Amino acid sequence: MNSLSVTRRYHFSAGHRLENAALSAEENARIYGPCYRQHGHNYHLEVTVAGPLDFATGMSVDLGEVDATVRTALLDRVDHYDLSHAVPELADVVTTGENLARVFWGWLAPALPAGSLRRVAVIETDNNAFEYCGDDAEGNP
Repeated sequence: MNSLSVTRRYHFSAGHRLENAALSAEENARIYGPCYRQHGHNYHLEVTVAGPLDFATGMSVDLGEVDATVRTALLDRVDHYDLSHAVPELADVVTTGENLARVFWGWLAPALPAGSLRRVAVIETDNNAFEYCGDDAEGNP
């Protein structure tokens, strides 16, 4: 089967604070530094999906469907929210870029055609990008 990958890029703005509730304020401040304070980012998100090439259309995925799925399953839940306090599904998550990529995978994988999700990248700053490609060993994130 000829499978091709397509990466779509999205943007969202959100606030957060890196904090582990199991640690003291002093430990959180030491571990997370300035990111322990409330702050925000203009995040970029990359979602890579794959599918078989349809030779009649020349496409492997329906970009409109991907965009709609990413919007409803992810962007509508996080854009212009405080990730640390206003998104119930993130209540017990330290909102690092690594954890966001894993959680976002978990939101997107069941919403997209089965087995089509290949990669989720959360770009937090010009210097920090976090990628998650699923956990093949367990079959889920």
